[in-house]
Amino acid sequence: MYQYHCLNAISSVGLKNFDGNYTKTDDINKADCVLVRSAAMHDMELPNTLLAVARAGAGVNNIPLEKCAQKGIVVFNTPGANANAVKELVLAGMLLASRDVIGGINWVLENQSAETIAKDAEKAKKQFAGSELMGKRLGIIGLGAIGVKVANAARHFSMEVYGYDPYLSVDAAWSLSRDVKHVLDVEEIYKKCDFITIHVPLMDATREMLNQDAVDKMKKGVVILNFARDLLADEHAILDGIKAGKIKKYVTDFPNTTTAGKPGVIAIPHLGASTEEAEENCAEMAVLEVKDYLENGNIRNSVNYPKMDMGVCVKAGRVAICHKNIANMLTQFTACLGAAGINISDMMNRSRNDFAYTMLDIETACDAAMVERLSAIEGVFKVRVIK
Repeated sequence: MYQYHCLNAISSVGLKNFDGNYTKTDDINKADCVLVRSAAMHDMELPNTLLAVARAGAGVNNIPLEKCAQKGIVVFNTPGANANAVKELVLAGMLLASRDVIGGINWVLENQSAETIAKDAEKAKKQFAGSELMGKRLGIIGLGAIGVKVANAARHFSMEVYGYDPYLSVDAAWSLSRDVKHVLDVEEIYKKCDFITIHVPLMDATREMLNQDAVDKMKKGVVILNFARDLLADEHAILDGIKAGKIKKYVTDFPNTTTAGKPGVIAIPHLGASTEEAEENCAEMAVLEVKDYLENGNIRNSVNYPKMDMGVCVKAGRVAICHKNIANMLTQFTACLGAAGINISDMMNRSRNDFAYTMLDIETACDAAMVERLSAIEGVFKVRVIK
C-alpha cells in the first residue's frame, strides 16, 4: 500500500489512475510520493521516507533537485504534456503582436456607450492596423516538444521557419516538418527572423541568452516571444531595444515589475499551460510515472536521476539503489549479494552527473539484513526492495 500527498490541486483525471493500492494523505511525512505544480519546495523539510516527487508540468525551478537526489528522492516532470496548450498561446502571441487587437478591443470598451460607435470604428481602426504572419520568418530557439509543435503549426500559417537546437533529439527530428530550416548557429535566427520564440530550459548556459549582444544582432522591428522562463531574457536589454525601435513587441507569459505595463510589452499572466486539457495531461503523466517507479523501480522523465526501464520483475526479487556516481559501487553491490549466496539474474546501472541508479533482479528475495548491508556502503543514498 502506498500513500501520496498533493501540494497543489491536482486534476482528478490524473488521480483516478491511482488504484486501490494508493491512498491520499494530508501528512507529507507519511507520503511515499508527492505531487506538485507550483508550490515552493526549497525550504521544505522532506522526510527520509519520501521516495518520489512528481511535478505536473515541465519546469522544476520550485523543487530542490540536488537536495532530493542526495536523499534518494527521484524527481519527475511531465515534458510534452502541456505542449499543445503552450503552442496555441504562442500562436496567439504572434497574432496579438502583429495586429493591435488589444488596442482595438480597449477602444471599443472606452467607446461602448457612444451611439456612433459603429461609424467611429471605421475611422478609428486605422490606428490598430497591423501585418499578417504569412511570409514572415519565425525563428525557434529550442526544438523540444513545444518548439516542434510551434514550428509545424507556423508552417500552416505559411511562415518561413528556422529552428535552432544543438541537442535535437531523434524523436523531435522525426516529428519536425521537413520544411523547417534547421540552423547550426543561433545568430542566423537573430539576423534573419521577424519573430523569435524561445523554448529552452533555464540553466546557467541559457540564463539571459536573449541579452544586449543578441538584440544588437536582430532585425529592426523584430517580435520576441518568451513562453519558457522570464530569466532566459535580459529584460532590461529588451526594453531598451523597444525604446530604440529595434524591437516591435515583447510578448511574455511571465509578468514582473520589469515588464508589466511597459510600452511595447504584451504581458500574459502565465497562462501557457492553463487549460483544462493540459492540467489533465500533466496530472495523468505524473501519476503514471510515480506508479511505475514505486511498483517497478522504473524511471521515466526524471530530472535528477537517469532514465531506466527493466519492465515488470518476473524474478524472486528486485532491489533499487540510489547512489553517488563514483567508482567501485557495482563491485560492492554484487559482492554484498554474492556473500549472502544471492544470485543476480539481471542488472542495470546508469548515471546522470553526480548521481547514479542501479536495479538488480535477484533469484532470492532480499531481506531487511541485506538492505541494511547495502545501505551501509559509502555513497549509497537509498536502498529499496521493489519485490
